Amino acid sequence: MSVVESKDEIEGPPDGKSYAGIPEAEFVDDVDAFMAKPENNGVTDQVLKRLDESHSKYKYMEFNLLNKRRRLKDQIPDLEKSVEMIKKLQVVKSNSEDMETQFILSDQVYVKAVIAPTDKVCLWLGANVMLEYTLDDAHDLLTKNIEAAKKNLEYIEHDLDFLRDQFTTTEVNMARVYNWDVKRRQAAKAT
Repeated sequence: MSVVESKDEIEGPPDGKSYAGIPEAEFVDDVDAFMAKPENNGVTDQVLKRLDESHSKYKYMEFNLLNKRRRLKDQIPDLEKSVEMIKKLQVVKSNSEDMETQFILSDQVYVKAVIAPTDKVCLWLGANVMLEYTLDDAHDLLTKNIEAAKKNLEYIEHDLDFLRDQFTTTEVNMARVYNWDVKRRQAAKAT
């Protein structure tokens, strides 16, 4: 049985927007005022480059969140299977009967084994660490890990939705700045 305790457990959002502290993209409502700011100085290329960098950072954050979500979606069923096995071991212990089972050695290769009643189980914590727990302690630990993983999965889903909004805002800002520049150039040619 393997147990992966989440080291990167995500806390609640400090401002109610993003659990992971993802910066919010500012919507450019008035492009003229935005481009007149000192940091922009009316230079479209620099502003578009900065917006593109922000967009790339959001993509990178999305990639990381998608990986975390994938790992958690893989981890939760493994943890639930481990809890089921703990329950079976508790039943075997209470009946004082041996349990016959099969262990997987490699793909499609199994071996039969007989397990005597026990009140201990070893859990794989990762990083080459395995610890022995009582059945009750192991059940409690696995249950807590399932709850934490499900909560983290909810946070990640929320952050992915938040990121999608930031993508859209950044892309709209890029289009607005680009269109502002096109209109400015057309007006300059007309005069």
